[in-house]
Amino acid sequence: MRPDLVIGIDSSTTATKAIAFDARGRIVAEGRAPIPLSNPHPGWFEQEVSDWTGALIKALKQLAKKIDMKRVAGLAISNQRESFAQFDSKGKALRPGTLWLDERAQTEVKDIVAELGADTVHHISGKPADVTPCLYRCRWLSTHMPKVWAKTAHTAEVHGVLTHFLTGTWATSTASADPMGLLDVQSYDWSDVLLKAARLRRDQMPTLHRPGDVMGTVTAEAAKLTGLKAGTPVIAGGGDGQCAGTGANTFLSGRAYVNLGTAAVSGSYGRHYAAHRAFRTMMAVGEEGFSFETAIRTGTFLVNWMVERLFNVNPGKDPAIFKALEKEAAASPIGAHGLVLVPYWSGVMTPYWDSAARGVIAGLSGNHSRGDVYRALLEGVALEQAMMTNQVADATTPITHFAAVGGGSRSDLWCQILADASNREVKRLETAEASALGAAMAAAKGAGWYKSVPQASAAMSGKPSKTFRPRKKDSERYQELLGIYAELWPKLSDWNQKLVDFSRSAGK
Repeated sequence: MRPDLVIGIDSSTTATKAIAFDARGRIVAEGRAPIPLSNPHPGWFEQEVSDWTGALIKALKQLAKKIDMKRVAGLAISNQRESFAQFDSKGKALRPGTLWLDERAQTEVKDIVAELGADTVHHISGKPADVTPCLYRCRWLSTHMPKVWAKTAHTAEVHGVLTHFLTGTWATSTASADPMGLLDVQSYDWSDVLLKAARLRRDQMPTLHRPGDVMGTVTAEAAKLTGLKAGTPVIAGGGDGQCAGTGANTFLSGRAYVNLGTAAVSGSYGRHYAAHRAFRTMMAVGEEGFSFETAIRTGTFLVNWMVERLFNVNPGKDPAIFKALEKEAAASPIGAHGLVLVPYWSGVMTPYWDSAARGVIAGLSGNHSRGDVYRALLEGVALEQAMMTNQVADATTPITHFAAVGGGSRSDLWCQILADASNREVKRLETAEASALGAAMAAAKGAGWYKSVPQASAAMSGKPSKTFRPRKKDSERYQELLGIYAELWPKLSDWNQKLVDFSRSAGK
């Protein structure tokens, strides 16, 4: 039997999916398993390493019941980024893994910036100083858990952990290691300067491979646990954001993807390195090049928060609530009768890099309705995305349209608002599994189906199911509103910090 499928594994924050794709990028079958999340202290977010590997086992075993694993030519991993764990010399996890959501290393960000300089950190890693990369949690762990740190023989992000489980070797993709904030992105290698700041050594880090390269093969032990065929090639994939870009074929000129998921993440591709505070520079899931990425930490998270906490509706018991809110928001005019929402419920990364930032609903009056508030939410995310995308385009290459993926992209209203606010076409893609598909494209290249990852992306990416075009009159109105929106946070940021400081001082 000639292998005719590849597997894209999407190990996200909440679940692991194992999806089999054919050579045209069509989903043939899938398996899925949840991953529990722990919040043991305020600002701490952790998961057991055994839950990362356990969810992978369950998802693959489900898949193995639906397809003959002899059909699989190779597999690659897409993973939640900036989440990592520490292991002893025998490969045993020393403590739970810490996640990208974790905020414990606020002080360490300031310490490392004071030692190296913010510009140095940004230039080497491609990422402005921020609490999210693993670099700063490494310093925190070495300071606050020195006994654990002293026993650390290996440290790896989720991609590296799962690769080790499948192959028995400590290896990972450059596009998965890069978000840790420990690589020199221009040399595609670990940075000795940043490793020293993290109090790590090169021999503790996984071997690096470019996306699409074979890292190893599935061991007999892993095959027995998962249902995979022993010897199946395990191919370097990448972080979920970069994989989503490849899955949406951002190699196309003028294209940026936008993933309207739990967070709203967007990225565009460039062959040449560029760094700017308006975006994070990530290694692309391709043989070379970079993904210029923006991130709004609250996308559909904010939708669910508003429905449950503000409107006091349980979507599980009343799923029609979203349709009702869309209808009410559609009846509200551009600008929601004078309401503006800044979506910083979980701080802000690009473009302000302020973890103390908080959300704002400005302009409320007794005349406003639930539909106005909901429209302001949709507009706030769209205006924020438009503002950042304009800055990315100015610093890199022109962006003419978005390829939209993620749960939020199913909303016609939200897609149309984004098209009008950004003055760019929004093309909704058929696949809802862009990250897994991007990993599968890397697997297809590694399996020899295509000569390069971009070639695999062109052949396997989904076609737009609907295109939303900016409407001239509405777009002009939104450009006026965008000018007002862009002024709001710079004027409020100092005041917000005072409020945050006041809140933190409570009880002291």
